[in-house]
Amino acid sequence: MQVELVRVDDGFHFEAIGKSGVTQHIDAATDIGGHNAGARPMEMLLMGLAGCSAIDVILILKKQKQVIEDFRLKVDGLREKDAVPAPFKKIHITYLLKGQLNADKVKRAIDLSMDKYCSATAQFRPSADITYSFEIQE
Repeated sequence: MQVELVRVDDGFHFEAIGKSGVTQHIDAATDIGGHNAGARPMEMLLMGLAGCSAIDVILILKKQKQVIEDFRLKVDGLREKDAVPAPFKKIHITYLLKGQLNADKVKRAIDLSMDKYCSATAQFRPSADITYSFEIQE
């Protein structure tokens, strides 16, 4: 896997592109000279975790013939305070699902993602405590 990062301006705005060909914008906070023109790198790490697990869970639930009408994740990350670098030490993922879903199947799908399939989870697990919860709306 390879990505390319290209500086867009004289500050900290970058465009990143991978094999998919989709461009992502990355920027720094305005207080250090960024222009708020993209996600922060640490936000992107949590977005990657959310996307990785979401794909797993949806694939598993589809195989189980579950009907998903809406699917959202909220990821809260707590970083080491006053540390440089400041890695995530706690991450909590909240899965918000809507549809005709069996709670046991949803839990099993999330467990499989977290414990077996999600490569992003595997990256974080050595340094961060990852927990999750889920809610199903009908």
